[in-house]
This record gives sequence, C-alpha cells and structure tokens, in this order.
Amino acid sequence: MDPFSAEGVAILGSVQPWGKTHPAKAHQLLNIHNAFHQGQYQAVIDFDTSSLSPENALAARVLQLRAQIALGHAEDVLADIEGEDDEADLAAVKVVAQYAAGDHAGAVSAAQQLAASSADNATVQVLAGTVLQAAGKTDEALALLAKHQGSLEAVALTVQIHLQQNRTDLAVKEVTAAKRWAQDSLLVNLAESWVGLRVGGDKYQQSFYIFEELAQAPSSSAVKSLVGQAVAELHLGRLPEAEAALQQAIEREPDNAEVIANTVVLSAILGKSVEEPLSSLQSAAPEHPLLQDIQEKSELFDKAAAKYTPKVSS
Repeated sequence: MDPFSAEGVAILGSVQPWGKTHPAKAHQLLNIHNAFHQGQYQAVIDFDTSSLSPENALAARVLQLRAQIALGHAEDVLADIEGEDDEADLAAVKVVAQYAAGDHAGAVSAAQQLAASSADNATVQVLAGTVLQAAGKTDEALALLAKHQGSLEAVALTVQIHLQQNRTDLAVKEVTAAKRWAQDSLLVNLAESWVGLRVGGDKYQQSFYIFEELAQAPSSSAVKSLVGQAVAELHLGRLPEAEAALQQAIEREPDNAEVIANTVVLSAILGKSVEEPLSSLQSAAPEHPLLQDIQEKSELFDKAAAKYTPKVSS
C-alpha cells in the first residue's frame, strides 16, 4: 500500500490504513508531506500541528526540522533537538543537520551507528542514507535503504542514487516496482519524472507535464518545481520557456543554488556570458557539483594543453 495515497498514511515508517487513524489527521500528514517534497519549506514550518496525534506530531516535526535544514538553518535545528537523541527519528534528523552544518565526519559516524542500531526505522533509513550517500558511501546507503518496508522516500532516494551512478536501468526498475503499489503518489510521480529526463525521447514531455502542473498550480507551486519545469523545457529545446521558468524561480529565491546552476547552463546554451551567474553560484554554494565539474574539466584541459608546444613560423 502507498502510505501517502488515498488508501493510507505513513506514521513513523509504518503503514496505517485510514480506518485505524482519524481521517482528518491523516490528511494533514499527507498535506505536510506533499508540501515538503514540493519544496514548500516555509509552508511546512508554518504548518499547524496542534491537532495531530503524538505519532503524527512526531512525523510532522521531523518534516518541519528537515525544512529548516533545507532553508539553511541547520544550527538552529541542532539547538532545537539537543538532548533528544534517544528518539531514533530525531537522532536521524541530527545527523543531517550535523552534515549540513559542516561536521561531516561526526555526521557520517553517527549515521553508521544509527544504521547499525535502528535500520528498521524509515526515518533513519532515509536520513542516514542521505548522509552516507553524500559522503560517498553509496553501498552503505543502498544497503540501508533496501531494508525499507513501503517507504516512498526510500524509493525516491534509491532512484536518485542510481541516477547519480548512471544506472538508469536500476532507476527504471525501482520506479516500475513502486508504481505497482503507489501509482498516484507524488513521490513516485516525481521519481518517474527524474528518470524520464534521463531516458529522454517522449519521456521528456511526460516529465514536463508533471513539473509544469506542480509549478503552475497555486497550491503546489515552488522553486523546486519551476526548476524541474525549466530543465524539461531545456531538454525539449524550448529555450525561451526554460528561461521564463528560471526567471520566475530566481525572482522568488535569488540565492537558490540550483536555480543559479541551471541559469549558468542555459546562459551557455544561449551564448550569453556565464560570468555573473558563475560568480553568484560561487557565493551561494562554493562546493556545488557544477563548479567542481567545471574546475575538473579546466584542469584536464590545462593538462592536455601542456603537452603541446606552439610552433611559430619565421
């Protein structure tokens, strides 16, 4: 069963049918879950959780803390949950906050300990798995995620990892399997869109429809969806439309690293100067993968060029 569909709701990593929890509370948890994965982080933080059951309240709090981390407030999260390490879900949030705050070694060590002690916890699977993957420990991350029992987030993260590995075949397999039990889930639709952008062909248009629907609907519009729409437009060769979507995104969040990075790519394709957006990206996210990739290729070019001596004719 899809834990975030009309049939059920995820509570602390388990699946709870509508009949075993109050429908209104379950619906609230579905709403905050969807808002988080649409990138509506401030809406998640502002979400009213006063009417939730203790189980649902913890799940909602985890999402709110993760939203704070996504907005760059990792230190505040660490202060907020200090002394609550006995709760596995909050301990998992702590490792993500530690990593985001720059304590990579401490976060990875804590993630490995959680993976050993609480591998059956869905929040631990996803958040510890996120840290392990970020640290380059892909095999450990995938082994932990493979223990999930119907966690859509675990599926989505597994798909992202396979795409980073250039194993599109495994990503397709993961999405296909998830669609059998979570056909209408937001996360499965998003995962299918990510895969579609890698597969190409008519999948570009399918991915575009999903991102456009999310980006343009007032209830789900967010910068993350606009970036997805712009990337799909790029693949479809619709450059003015891609530029318009990125412009909307940058007006909302001018310091968003993913918006700036995609602006660099679009500017290069359009033959425009990339100096300004590259400088902005360097300020916003000096360790962004795009900057690292450019630096690596620049060094490779210099190394290759050094092998040749220019000949000057008299």
